[in-house]
Amino acid sequence: MGDNNNVNLPPGFRFYPTDEELVVHFLHRKAALLPCHPDVIPDLDLYPYDPWDLDGKAMAEGRKWYFYSRRTSRRMTENGFWKPLGVEEPIFSSSGAGQKVGMKKYYAFYVGEPPEGDKTDWVMQEYRLSDYSASTSSRSSSRRNRHSKIDYSKWVICRVFEGNYDNGGGGDDGTELSCLDEVFLSLDDLDEISLPH
Repeated sequence: MGDNNNVNLPPGFRFYPTDEELVVHFLHRKAALLPCHPDVIPDLDLYPYDPWDLDGKAMAEGRKWYFYSRRTSRRMTENGFWKPLGVEEPIFSSSGAGQKVGMKKYYAFYVGEPPEGDKTDWVMQEYRLSDYSASTSSRSSSRRNRHSKIDYSKWVICRVFEGNYDNGGGGDDGTELSCLDEVFLSLDDLDEISLPH
């Protein structure tokens, strides 16, 4: 992809999707085996790659990289690992119904061997369909392609960025993280937090 990663976008257009757009327009269509226009987000197995190796492999816009990946519990790379930060955050439809359409989870990249390692400024937001959306997508995809051995309800979209969390990952779009996002990103070690029983 490199410098030509926006070849499917008309000149002057930039890729700055909202959380809802990533889940509804891109991920839901992927899971339901529907075409997505423009088709700009590539499939990529995240875990063999360190985050600094994504350039040229994932869809880049500014200092953010986007790609589809299979949902997995293995989050090791050659030089480190992705460690979860906090709990999943729901993503709601902006329509009047306010239906939960997906979930977002944050990960920080650590260099070294788990569970120890040196925390970096690399952050990943992993988007998945909500349980309702996933079951709807898997039903519709099974009707379309009964012979497929791929379970498309297991796809996620990843947004990876490096930098200052205060402005949404170092981009120049001026977006800000929600208070809940900032709390998740400020957590270094969840083992130190005790929750009430």
